[in-house]
Amino acid sequence: MRSIRVGTRGSELALVQARAILNALDGEGELIVIQTRGDRVVDRPLNRVGGAGLFIKEIESALLDSRIDLAVHSMKDVPSEIAEGLTLAATTKRIDPRDVLVSRRADSLAAIPPGARLATGSLRRRSQLLAARPDLRVEDLRGNVPTRLQKFDASNWEAIVLAGAGLVRLGLAGRIRAFLPIEEMLPAVGQGALALEARADDGELRERLDALNDPDSSRAVASERAFLGRLEGGCQVPIGAYAEVSGNQLRLRGFVGSVDGTRTLKREAAGRANAPYELGLALAEEMLSEGAADIVREVVPDP
Repeated sequence: MRSIRVGTRGSELALVQARAILNALDGEGELIVIQTRGDRVVDRPLNRVGGAGLFIKEIESALLDSRIDLAVHSMKDVPSEIAEGLTLAATTKRIDPRDVLVSRRADSLAAIPPGARLATGSLRRRSQLLAARPDLRVEDLRGNVPTRLQKFDASNWEAIVLAGAGLVRLGLAGRIRAFLPIEEMLPAVGQGALALEARADDGELRERLDALNDPDSSRAVASERAFLGRLEGGCQVPIGAYAEVSGNQLRLRGFVGSVDGTRTLKREAAGRANAPYELGLALAEEMLSEGAADIVREVVPDP
């Protein structure tokens, strides 16, 4: 059987995820660590580092140059448009997509003391936190998951907000104080799923990856990504979405907000599970008609 070269970022979480995929492919291959711009620039908030694809562009280049055969990404890091010549060959079964609180005392957002300091590296989280609790002081947090936990332990922050999936995959679920309800904190598009990216013309590998694709997760994530693509256009904007498949129905919830949380828009829509792209576009169009475009322009002004 053909040996597969799997490209991945070098963080502990990325390596755990890539090894899991390699093992699922019968372990035939090797991991190749590739450093991305998002990994190199750690002294600035993500929205000031650059546009979409901060954690995948260099890995995509390696795919296109045939230095690797397969890229394993956290789906939430994959922009709505990927490089020409590549394809998302599979979406793995999604684990719990919710954001979580790692906190000193509070077991919910409401229980955090008035005026407390929180930290997050996500504009999406910042917007929703401040919309719910404008009294909070939200600060920026960069680094991989273990680094973020170390920074929290050494700080006087009351809490930090992370993706629960990363902590679970690293065996650090014990650090989770509370899962934030979807109704309170819509996750990033694709959060909890892995994206397996390959060259579009690599039919042999794409056929092998079919076995790792979860149909319900794939449809849900496709709907969220269509929503993102129509709203965002590749910029760093506070946008969240979550879709769920139930039988032949698909329910999609979407969010867009200003960075300071003073302007937010949340809506939801339902449709056929076999038409996820159309549902994502429809919800985006509804929200655009209700002012989402103005909020996006406020975050990223027109050139």
